[in-house]
Amino acid sequence: MKKLIIFSFLFINASLAFAQKSDGDASSIKDTAGNKLTNPAKTGTNKDLSMSPAKNLIQNLSASDEFSILSSAIKTASITETLESNGPFTLFAPDNKAFSKLARTRLDTLLMPSHKEYLINLLTYHAIAGKLSSKDIERQIKSGNGQATFRTLSGGMLTAKINENRNIVLTDETGGQSIISRFNMQQSNGVLHIINAVLIPKVTL
Repeated sequence: MKKLIIFSFLFINASLAFAQKSDGDASSIKDTAGNKLTNPAKTGTNKDLSMSPAKNLIQNLSASDEFSILSSAIKTASITETLESNGPFTLFAPDNKAFSKLARTRLDTLLMPSHKEYLINLLTYHAIAGKLSSKDIERQIKSGNGQATFRTLSGGMLTAKINENRNIVLTDETGGQSIISRFNMQQSNGVLHIINAVLIPKVTL
């Protein structure tokens, strides 16, 4: 499974990156749990989360308490080898607060060994082949007349738009929405953008 994911990554065209500016509150979009998203985006720095641009995605996520749930899920799904490979990757990383918006029973179910295939699909749905900065994504949104579509490592699609408050909004295949709270966190094998809601692919439990 690990080799298959790495192999498929090499054939996926990199297509996006997210730009985000914020003045005032975010608009009243809702995430996958139906909560209003009011967290304005800001440019992140690796120092904010004790991340080193010399380390890969797995090393930095594992060292941050803010991503303990995501790190645990990656280990359970056995995709550590994929995300610590050379890449490059663009990862939309849900922090612990994002995961807390899911029902506890659903999160517990996701982490069960019997649902490993779905967990792999869910996590790889948050990653795109290629290193995509915020400016790269903004250009694609503009060239797409206000909307850009991206194919993830799972094969699923994400849609990105910029709302009236200059927040980049990601819409998943179920219609759930998430905004990027911090972006352009540099990694040795790509870039990480922090999102405040878990993205859900079309396939459900």
